[in-house]
This record gives sequence, C-alpha cells and structure tokens, in this order.
Amino acid sequence: MNKPLVVILAAVMLDAVGIGLIFPILPALLREVGHTSQISTMLGLMLALYAACQFLFSPVLGVLSDRFGRRPVLLLSLAGAAIDYVIMAFAPHLWMLVLGRAIAGISSANMAVATAYITDISSEEQRAKRFGYFHAMFGIGFIIGPVLGGLLGDFWVRAPFIAAAVLNGANFAVALFLLPESRPGAAGGKITLDTLNPFTPLRWALTFKALIPLMGLFVILNFVGTIYGTTWAVYSEDVFQWSGLTIGLSLGAFGVFHALAQAFLTGPVVARLGERRSLLLGMAFEIGAMLTLAFTPFGWVLFAMAPVFAMGGIGMPALQSLTTRQVDGERQGQLQGVLASLVSLSAVFGPVFFSTIYFVVRPDWPGMIWLVAIGVYLLALPLMLGIGRLPRETAPAADRAE
Repeated sequence: MNKPLVVILAAVMLDAVGIGLIFPILPALLREVGHTSQISTMLGLMLALYAACQFLFSPVLGVLSDRFGRRPVLLLSLAGAAIDYVIMAFAPHLWMLVLGRAIAGISSANMAVATAYITDISSEEQRAKRFGYFHAMFGIGFIIGPVLGGLLGDFWVRAPFIAAAVLNGANFAVALFLLPESRPGAAGGKITLDTLNPFTPLRWALTFKALIPLMGLFVILNFVGTIYGTTWAVYSEDVFQWSGLTIGLSLGAFGVFHALAQAFLTGPVVARLGERRSLLLGMAFEIGAMLTLAFTPFGWVLFAMAPVFAMGGIGMPALQSLTTRQVDGERQGQLQGVLASLVSLSAVFGPVFFSTIYFVVRPDWPGMIWLVAIGVYLLALPLMLGIGRLPRETAPAADRAE
C-alpha cells in the first residue's frame, strides 16, 4: 500500500471519528444552550441542515478540487472544520450552534475530494479494492467516534467538540506535511458564479447517458442503507426487548463485520467476479439478511446475520469503481462531488421515509419494515439490467460544467 493512500485513508478515519464524536452529546448541548427540554424539533433541524449542506457543497468542493487541485481544497476544509469545532465548543447561543452545524456540513463535504484523490492515485483495476478501504476506514472511525464522544460527554458536554477540533487539526497537519498533490489544478483556473452553483455538476452528470442508471443505483443503495440507523434500535426494543447495551453491541458487531468485509473482501471478489457481478452479489446478500430478519422471532439471529449483512457492503465500492470508469480523470472531483451529494440526499429523505413506514406497520408486524426495504431495493434491478456493458463516455467541452 503506497504512502499517499495510507495518508488519505488515515485522514478519512480521523474525519469520521470527528464527525461521530458529536452525535451522542448534541441533544444535551441543545438543552443546555437553549435552556429548554423541548429540543426534538431543533435536533431534527440541525441534522437535516448538516445533510443539506453536504448535499449542496459536495459538488462545489469536487469542482474546486478539479480546478485548483485536491490538496488545497482538502486543507482548507480541514482547517475550517477545526476552527468551527472550537467555536462550537464555547458557543453561548443557540444560533451559533445552528450556524456551526451548517459549517460542519460544508467542511464534511470534503469526502468527495478524498474519493477523487483515491481515484487519481489508483488504476481502474485497483479502485474497487481501494474504495473498499475508504468505506472501511470511514466505518471504523464512525464506530469509534460516538463511543469516544459519549465517554467525553459524561465529563463535560462540550468536550467532544474540543476533541473534534484536535482531530481535525491533526488531520490538517498530516495532510499539510505528508500528503502530496494527486492532480494539479487546471491552468488558469478561476472561480465563477457557475463554479459555486451546486446544481451545475448535477446537470453535467445527467448529460452522460451511462451515468444516469449508475446514479440511480447509488441513490437506491444509500437510501436503503439509512434503514439501519433509523429503525435498528427501535425494532430491537419492540421485537426482542433488548437493552441499550445489547443494541449497542449489535450495532458494533454490524459495523466491525462491515468494515472487515469492505477492507479485505471487496478487492478479491471484484477481481474474480467483476464490478457488476460483485454489486449483484452484495445486493443478494443484503436482501437475504433483511428477509431473515423480517421473520425471525430470535434476537440472536441479528448477531448471526452480521457477517451476511457485511457481505452486502462489497456492493457500494464496486458501484463506485464502476462509476469512475465513465468519466475522464479531469472531472473525477466533479463526479465524486455529485455522488457525495446523492448520498446526502438519501440521508435527508431515507430516515423520514423509513421512520414513517415503521410507525404505520409497528402495531401489526414490525418485521414488515424489512420487506419494505427489500421492495425499494428491487427497484434497482431494472437499472442493473440497463447498465449492461457500459461504454466510457466523455462529454464535449461545451457540455462540461464550468
């Protein structure tokens, strides 16, 4: 594994830890700053605002990284995140916390730049394996972050923000001193109003016929993926009467197996089966696991299904690798920005959809929620048939986002 890849993966993990640190203490901090216990609406607003800023700014950061290079955009976002978390740690007013979460959402859009960086330094044959590493490191960071945030928050509710600032500062130092540039910016690159329009890259992507079904698959897979964070805990309480500790252990097992599968199985599976078949295989495993959960009356089955769910994790890196083949190297930042934006869009609407459906089916049969998720998943099959043998397309210069 080469040095730039190790550095960018370490940066991804630290970034994920910093993001996850905040979630356990956000409700308590809102109660402290807002001087009220009625924080459900504000909490929902802040979570939605975070995802919305990711949605709007991921394409912008991707385009800027194509124009000016990956490294300066990544450094700027990391520095901004570190300063933002320091401000939030001592924010005395609610509006400052809201603004801080918006800025955090903007800075976390740098994941599009990180995936573009991995694309730059990887051959087409290496990308699926390395995207697997990316998702695994992000997953590990997101497992560590909430646990560490909960522990620090017990000592002082604002301590996780200090820790997040320190992590982002360390991330900045690592990138500054150890991360080389993967693709220098375009000669004479400049910022225009169109550059800052988040919908310009999406319009650009829609000019590629081969990208449209792939983006549709990206939305569906990420949309279904939101079901776990939305319903896993309440489903476990309703059906198996689990305690918080047991729920936490099950989520931990889910995360660990998922990360291991993405890190160590994605590469060999894609090398043997190819990206399309690997994607189908991942979808088949996940559908099988959800089907089992819908009908089982035994809680231990959720632990037993963790490795099966994990095999579903190979689908996303395979899809991401397949998508990068459709765009030339000069526009990979723009493409990754669009994909990251689609992930954020799924994060906004997926939880609303699945929580609403669960509220409806919960009195009669809570397991129905998994069948609903399978039904959404099956919408991907026509798109899978539509991608066929995708030719590589390159948009004419006049069609490219400027």
